[in-house]
Amino acid sequence: MILQTTKLSFFQIDKISFNQRIDNFLIKKFKKIPKSKLYNLIRKGKIRINKKRIKPRYKLQIGDIIKVPPLKINKFHHSKKNFDKKHYKIILKNILYEDKNLLVINKISGISVHGGSGIKFGIIEILRLLKPKEKYLELIHRLDRYTSGILMVAKKKSSLLYFHEQFRKQTIKKEYVALVHGNTLFQKKVINNSLLKNNILKKKKMVTVNITGKVSTTIFIKKKSTSQFSLISIFPLTGRTHQIRVHAAYIGHPIVLDNRYGKNVLDKNINFKKNNNLFLHAKKITFIHPISKKKITLCAPLNKNFKKIIEKIF
Repeated sequence: MILQTTKLSFFQIDKISFNQRIDNFLIKKFKKIPKSKLYNLIRKGKIRINKKRIKPRYKLQIGDIIKVPPLKINKFHHSKKNFDKKHYKIILKNILYEDKNLLVINKISGISVHGGSGIKFGIIEILRLLKPKEKYLELIHRLDRYTSGILMVAKKKSSLLYFHEQFRKQTIKKEYVALVHGNTLFQKKVINNSLLKNNILKKKKMVTVNITGKVSTTIFIKKKSTSQFSLISIFPLTGRTHQIRVHAAYIGHPIVLDNRYGKNVLDKNINFKKNNNLFLHAKKITFIHPISKKKITLCAPLNKNFKKIIEKIF
């Protein structure tokens, strides 16, 4: 084990970080420090803003001074030896689009988008290793570990801010495809139930439908169905944590092999080969390019296992 001690740090907030939550700000600044440790330091008052204690949800204001004490962390050296060769070969093979501002990848199921919470590396760490000449690589949005499909990465800070603004304005259109339990009797269904995050499941995030939560909208459209399963297209109009999975379960059609929001009884009875893959895939995205201002639509093909199961069922 290699220990590394960070220096006493001070940060002054400008308009770029304005209105960002303190916990998210620190997570980006101290990527090698576990989130749980940062939250603990905030709660104990060891991380302060303007010499005052704050809560993790505090939103930064222009001129705020953040004080972060020296921190001891485990230093993990990223190298190609730390990664399974098949992972970085698959990642390079699955780049859908790349220019000076943006990189879009067809993420495979089973790999996290970033390290943390016991996971030493994710997609973003591998990309930084494989593209050492790129000075800036940051996730624009996230996908769950066992969700596959389109993942966007900014290659410039200006691109990151641009796409975050577009997501807030809901100008970016995303389409998912999912295999769910049961025959959906509807052809189209719009869910507007608010979602609330809770840390109640073995210290993991558990999102529930709750009127006190954030407004969330998901559109479900049936493509194919049998008495046991339905293949549906999903259009999330908002981007809440686990939104699609929670809304699917809420309407009585949980995603197949969703071990957090699904139905174990139904998953146990499926007659095809089981694995850890969640049958949810980010299939398509449409956005306006930050520089050319042209409309771009990208599609990510299904992985072989997902495609094979669909062909078998339908």
